[in-house]
Order: sequence, then structure tokens, then C-alpha cells
Amino acid sequence: MIGASWLLMQVVHELGHVLGAGLTGGTVTHVELHPLAISRTDTDPNPQPLIVAWAGPLWGAMAPLVAWGLALACRWRWAFLLQFFAGFCLLANGLYLGVGSFGRIGDAGDILALGSPMWTLWLFGLATAPPGLFLWNGLGPRFGFGPQAEPTSPALAWSTLAALLATIGGTLVWQQTG
Repeated sequence: MIGASWLLMQVVHELGHVLGAGLTGGTVTHVELHPLAISRTDTDPNPQPLIVAWAGPLWGAMAPLVAWGLALACRWRWAFLLQFFAGFCLLANGLYLGVGSFGRIGDAGDILALGSPMWTLWLFGLATAPPGLFLWNGLGPRFGFGPQAEPTSPALAWSTLAALLATIGGTLVWQQTG
């Protein structure tokens, strides 16, 4: 589940940059999606680089929450998977900007270089990372952990493996064609 979440989080995050570029008149020239690399989106021209830089973490944090909300509304029995994923994305994007601001890493460095104050990255991290942990709270039994562990269905295990393999395959194909 962690592997699939990591790769899918990168896909959703980069999709935010792609959408941000498209909405501001930018042109995406390359998206780096690889299981063993940190994802990246290159844009040229990029008329609104600050919007594009913020779009990745914002979309990366919010889109999974919306997906989880839809799963709950539809009463999908495996909605807890999207709850886990939403928590993962909130935590990953929040730490990426909040902690990344100290070393000016990736998007955090770009956002700071483009004029956003450091406190905005810290605020984003504080607004997303703790809720991410909150979403994870109590999920252990759903994944077969703890004294009240629920049995994990083979269909769930195979579906999670299939999602991981599809994501790896999709990112590798994207790299070959993108």
C-alpha cells in the first residue's frame, strides 16, 4: 500500500502542476514520473510560475480528499483505502513544503524563489500534515494490524498489488512516450 501510495501521490501532485500550467497558458515540456526518482514537471513557457509551483502540492493534497469523500458518499466498502491514500498525500505534500522550505528543496525552493514567504509553506505543512496523520488514526485493524485486526481479503490484497503494478507500468510507459 505504501509503494502504490507513493507513486500515485507523485502522479496526482504532478497532475496539479500540469493543470496549473494549462490554466495559466503554460506549456508542459516534460513530466518526470519514475518509481525510483522524485517526480518533476517542466514547463516552458511558464507565464505564472508561482501558480504552477503551488498547484502541485495544492492539487496533490485536495484531490485525494475529494476522491475519499466520493467513495464515502457512494458507500464503497474499500473507502478506507482512499482514506489511507488521502492521509498519505496530505502528509507527503505538507512535509514536502513545510520541511522542504528549510533546505529550499524542489517545489519549496521554487515557491520561495518566486517570492512566497517561508511562513506560507509552514502554514501549508501545518494545515495538511496533521490532518494526514489524523486520517490514518484507527486504520490499522482494516489493514490486519493490532488486537482487533480484521482479516484482509485476498481481493483487496490482489487489487492493491494490481494498482501498484499498474502505476509502475504507467509511469514507465509515460517516460518512454513523454
